[in-house]
Amino acid sequence: MKPALLLQFTRQDLIDRHASSMLGAFWTFLLPLANILIFTLVFSNIMAIKLTDMGMDHLGRFGYSVYLVSALLAWNCFAGTLTRTTQVFQEKAPLIGKVHISLFSLPLYILLSETVIYLISMSFFMVFLLIIDFQWSIHWLWWPVIFAVQQLLAYAIGLGCAILGVFLRDIREVVTIVVQLWFWMTPIVYVITILPEKWLPMFQLNPYYHLIDALRTALLVGEAPAFWPLFSIAVIALLILFAALYVGRRLERDIRDFL
Repeated sequence: MKPALLLQFTRQDLIDRHASSMLGAFWTFLLPLANILIFTLVFSNIMAIKLTDMGMDHLGRFGYSVYLVSALLAWNCFAGTLTRTTQVFQEKAPLIGKVHISLFSLPLYILLSETVIYLISMSFFMVFLLIIDFQWSIHWLWWPVIFAVQQLLAYAIGLGCAILGVFLRDIREVVTIVVQLWFWMTPIVYVITILPEKWLPMFQLNPYYHLIDALRTALLVGEAPAFWPLFSIAVIALLILFAALYVGRRLERDIRDFL
């Protein structure tokens, strides 16, 4: 896909998100903000002590808010990229039927659109950190690396599910349910130390647990995240992506016929 066309798709996607509503693009920020306020009100008192146990007492009275927002914004971007990429072929079926367009670069506009929303949201978060006199660290330079691995994983899984979803229409609903379960199986709104120790090995199998842990280690603790989990997730994501592209190209004619 040509860069100009990709940027046009991205721009149109950002415009179309809430085009028919009165508040328009503000809903993009109001909905996550509502979730943040709800989780903060419900969990802040419970989690504050646990953050101290994890060595995050330097975050002060805004500790849980910072802990929550840093992960929740990343998760929203990851989940949005994954679920929307899964649905892209069905949503763009009329366009695919009329224009000969690359099926496997088409979802890139979703990746770009979700990244733009994430960067805007993070800019507001950084302003908040400046206001509360948050201590910055050189390890923030890990942030784009962690984010790139996260989005690579979301895009790879989403593209694979999009290809399967052409032939198995229930894939979209399955992915929606899995993403909801995945959210609660990841310590985003809670601190992992509140769970029984016997459950910890199960979390080690969750790739997004390692991504969130790396993000918080770099941004909140001010230390370098563990390299090998990030590297392993990147390799797994690339393998999934290559497998999806291989299968997709072999089935491309069938995909276009089914759409």
